[in-house]
Amino acid sequence: MANKPILVTGGAGYIGSHVVRQLGEAGEDVVVLDNLSTGFRSAVLHGDLVIGDTGDRELVSELLDRYAIDTVLHFAAHTIVPESVENPLKYYRNNTCSSRNLLECASAAGVKNFIFSSTAAVYGIPNGGRANEQSATQPINPYGGSKLMTEQMLRDLSAATALRHVALRYFNVAGSDPECRIGQSTAKATLLTKVACEAAVGKRDKVYIFGTDYDTPDGTGLRDYIHVEDLARAHLDALTYLRGGGKSITLNCGYGHGYSVRDVLAAVEKAHGAPLNIEEGPRRAGDPATLVAEASLIRDVLGWHPQHDDLDFIVETSLQWEKHLLQNPAE
Repeated sequence: MANKPILVTGGAGYIGSHVVRQLGEAGEDVVVLDNLSTGFRSAVLHGDLVIGDTGDRELVSELLDRYAIDTVLHFAAHTIVPESVENPLKYYRNNTCSSRNLLECASAAGVKNFIFSSTAAVYGIPNGGRANEQSATQPINPYGGSKLMTEQMLRDLSAATALRHVALRYFNVAGSDPECRIGQSTAKATLLTKVACEAAVGKRDKVYIFGTDYDTPDGTGLRDYIHVEDLARAHLDALTYLRGGGKSITLNCGYGHGYSVRDVLAAVEKAHGAPLNIEEGPRRAGDPATLVAEASLIRDVLGWHPQHDDLDFIVETSLQWEKHLLQNPAE
């Protein structure tokens, strides 16, 4: 019996588009809902693209009914941490209120499976710099808070109804499709790997290191970088898990080890074959010295086997995508 279509919100964005591509390649029938505020038409390589917002109750309900959707993958969100601090209500409106609308529509339509794009930002600054799924959730910015609220709504809805879910808490996502079909095209990006690669190709005049006096091997912040292709694969594994009757669960998505800011910049310089213009500055408020995933549970529960746990590969695919964008701007 063929599987029913899958609704992917935010499927024209960076992570969502990689998941949509993998779903399409796996033969799944996909419907993408995206308002294109940060996504791109050209990034949707499979399925039907519907331009609209997850906060539009009438549209969401109509799509769920028209396509007989029984599975939702929810990526649509604002994701820039500094912006969330400056404009918190924007984040609670989109990331929390619109998610509530989506969940209400999904529940009314009898959706069975829900996979949620969450974040390690729900942990705030964990003790010792490492977080497992049982670590305290103490977000220090509205972005993390807005995502945690959706996790809580999902937990409560799953307890009250037949809907089951997987919430995936991403650590530092980086890299792009190795075949350069899609990648991270977000304007004014803040993620280190993309920023450094933009500097390498001349889109930025320098790269900043915020804090060089942390208690880490080289004094700069240490993060768990995960390639977007491996992260996308985790969503397909979560889908298989839920279709097989798996219980609702929250899982970390990371490799379980970290690289420093200097490690990443050195890898970009190596891939680029030339030095970057690097400027050192003071720490940013709220940045933990170390943030690394305890990531054994996702392997045990989903059978997830990452293929790209290699900083040089992460950086190389990021750099190739930036070079591609110079000649082919995203649309």
